[in-house]
Amino acid sequence: MPAVNLEFSPSAMIALNAIIALMMFGVSLELRADDFRRILRTPKAPLIGMLVQFVLLPASTCLLTIALPIDPELALGMILVATCPSGTFSNIMTWLGRGNVAVSASVTAVSSLTAGIFTPLNFALYAGLNPQTRALLTEISIDPLQLLAMVVLVLVLPMLAGMFFGKARPQLARRLEKPLRTFSLIVMLAFVGGALSKNLEQFAEHFHLFFWLVVTLNSMALLLGYACARLWRLPDADVRAVTLETGIHNSALGMALIFTFFPQAGGMLLIAAFWGCWQLISGLLLALYWSRRAPREPAAVTLNQGIH
Repeated sequence: MPAVNLEFSPSAMIALNAIIALMMFGVSLELRADDFRRILRTPKAPLIGMLVQFVLLPASTCLLTIALPIDPELALGMILVATCPSGTFSNIMTWLGRGNVAVSASVTAVSSLTAGIFTPLNFALYAGLNPQTRALLTEISIDPLQLLAMVVLVLVLPMLAGMFFGKARPQLARRLEKPLRTFSLIVMLAFVGGALSKNLEQFAEHFHLFFWLVVTLNSMALLLGYACARLWRLPDADVRAVTLETGIHNSALGMALIFTFFPQAGGMLLIAAFWGCWQLISGLLLALYWSRRAPREPAAVTLNQGIH
């Protein structure tokens, strides 16, 4: 593909990592060890969400990048986004769509905590299976331990800190959760908006290259989540949660990883940045559609009060 020279300062990368950490801290303020024990007692819906998230979607994305005649940088960006854990905004979208927020929150928590293992492992595996991306990956030569450390630093540690703070200061945590969510969303949108405006000419020039790839990948993710949840006959509210968890990923983490390990791969950043915008649009539209329709069957545990 033509050279893509996107402008991002080192301070922007630090700011992005701080935003991700703040988001993970905020979303985990009301998580407790009992939430994970509940998953062990009734694991069906969360396990299906994890199966789609870390097995079916990355594998399907790899096959898609092999089948389509696309540039290796764009293909590598698609694989990276597909291997990132679910995003915190999926909890809000599930709540808006009258889905099972307990399932959504549990998948977000577990996928974020295990991303330190699964994201580097899946990315290396599926990028290595595609001959074109394998050559690019070899050329870049990333350090798996450094990638693991990066994910642990911006996802796992802030989540554990949020859980500890929420347990130690529950009343303060409840007061902080909504403002932190709102602030994180505003700051994240401002960051993406600033990145887009600063590189508007580059995005406009290459729009035809990445637009349909992102739309296709996001649609495939949502359909995979929906189909698997229906196949295993989950309650309607659980189906909505699993669908949105599969379709909304932590694209900010993907951008941070690109900044750190692939600064010269502008095609990857085009995919990750536009995914961050598009998934909010598609997720919100789907959530608003479902918000007008009550779930057909009640879920076993529907904690819509989980979002304040």
